[in-house]
Amino acid sequence: QVQLVESGGGLVQAGGSLRLSCAASGASGYIFSINGMGWYRQVPGKQRELVAGVNFGGSTNYADSVKGRFTISRDNVLNTVYLQMNSLKPEDTAVYYCNADVRDSRSRYDYWGQGTQVTVSS
Repeated sequence: QVQLVESGGGLVQAGGSLRLSCAASGASGYIFSINGMGWYRQVPGKQRELVAGVNFGGSTNYADSVKGRFTISRDNVLNTVYLQMNSLKPEDTAVYYCNADVRDSRSRYDYWGQGTQVTVSS
């Protein structure tokens, strides 16, 4: 019922910046709200890990490894979450996934984007 579309990944040199976006859209006539939104990342052979999260009120949390370098924000009107990534390091290379905690009149659902590759070269 809800689709998350990510954009903004790519190849960048160490020290560079990228901005990821993730827009949530619902099927025609579907009424929903989004509580938390976040970004996760995964490298082959490892578990997916939380990078940053933001709730509807704007409170944020970050993985220790990205504090001071990454900034998460959201636009509640556009149902879009952003991840500004600065001072990128080769160890930030991963597939980044957007996540949304969606609620409708009946239940609560966990949605994921398709993933976007971020590659940081040394």
